[in-house]
Amino acid sequence: MIGRRILLIVAVTLSFGSMVATADVVLDWNEIMVATTAGQAPQPEARFAAITQLAVFEAVNAITQHYQAYLGTIVAPEGTSAEAAAVAAAHGVLRHYFPGKAASLDAARLNSLAAIPDGMSKAMGIAVGEAAAAAMITLRAADGSGTPEFYMPTSSDPTQWQLTPSCPPAGGILLHWRNVTPFAIQSSNQFRSEPPPALTSKKYAFDYSEVRTVGDINSIERPRDRTDVARFYAVSSPVAVFNPTARQIITENDASLSESARTLALINMAISDALFSVFDTKYHYTFWRPETAIHAGDLDSNPRTDANPSFVPLITTPCFPSYPSAHASASYSAREVLERLFSSGRHSITLSNPALPGLIFKYRRLQEITDDIDDARVYGGIHFRFDQEAGARMGRRVGAYVYRYKLRSLQNKAFSLER
Repeated sequence: MIGRRILLIVAVTLSFGSMVATADVVLDWNEIMVATTAGQAPQPEARFAAITQLAVFEAVNAITQHYQAYLGTIVAPEGTSAEAAAVAAAHGVLRHYFPGKAASLDAARLNSLAAIPDGMSKAMGIAVGEAAAAAMITLRAADGSGTPEFYMPTSSDPTQWQLTPSCPPAGGILLHWRNVTPFAIQSSNQFRSEPPPALTSKKYAFDYSEVRTVGDINSIERPRDRTDVARFYAVSSPVAVFNPTARQIITENDASLSESARTLALINMAISDALFSVFDTKYHYTFWRPETAIHAGDLDSNPRTDANPSFVPLITTPCFPSYPSAHASASYSAREVLERLFSSGRHSITLSNPALPGLIFKYRRLQEITDDIDDARVYGGIHFRFDQEAGARMGRRVGAYVYRYKLRSLQNKAFSLER
């Protein structure tokens, strides 16, 4: 039972010297986590990422005791190897959820542990990490993520979401995601967005015109670089974008193992909770996608919205309601956490995706990443600009909450990089 304390009893008395912990093993296994979870839909991918990074944090923090625990059930004897604990925690979670990748994960574990001197410290670290992995897996076993639910439209009225070509016969996907237990926030409706703009408003007409003009697959108004951005972020999830981003920022700031474990746990909690939140709002308002709206532009009672029955978006429309943008909500939540930890100043960030060889993006600020993500969804033809703006507001609120209330420093002053 998670509520009980997991005691690691070592019947031996040893004297341990001080251990210098680097961030490398935490960053290595974060990279392994991203590679292992790739290919999942962004929503379950984010959940797996949060579970993995929280297990790593809990294992490391049980040893370093720099921050408030997430579970508070893991106890580590003095002298335990934090590096070994981090490896065992990440491996334990990923091997449980991805048994088909056991061989590569086992090989990576062996390789990581080989760099750590054998002995009681290492053995205890492995035990701590395995305990943290088991505890997180147990905690999330009945979180509501395992039973898919679908949404079938009940009305064809203007504003109401309709099935798009990517939809399965069952209807809109991930309806149940609004009911999955969050990692940090109180409930998925805690940060529910205000209603979208009225169809008769100038805001709606302006944003409708933008996506109608630049989001069509055959648009001549869309610059080449915006086409590249749309394609890149169509295949690059928030987990796949902000974990590499965080690793690069952690490295340039020479963060410790403990700081790195906390940072990665916070951003992945924020990403996952933002996705729970956004699906609450999506299925609360069930607002139509541009693809549907532009086909029916002459039925929305707004004289400024010209219909285009032949409109086809540049990228495939996801099968769930439009408002707000899930990519925006998750991405801005991660950005909020990273800016609070490391400031909103200049960085050196390079992003790429093996699915699109040759496309490389270089950024100096986190805002530049989220600006591109916003453009990507509009120029990709799948979101209105107000979807992005609402997702950004929601994501920032989720990220601020996660940062403010979870994994707080136990020292008088938070670590020096933090803002």
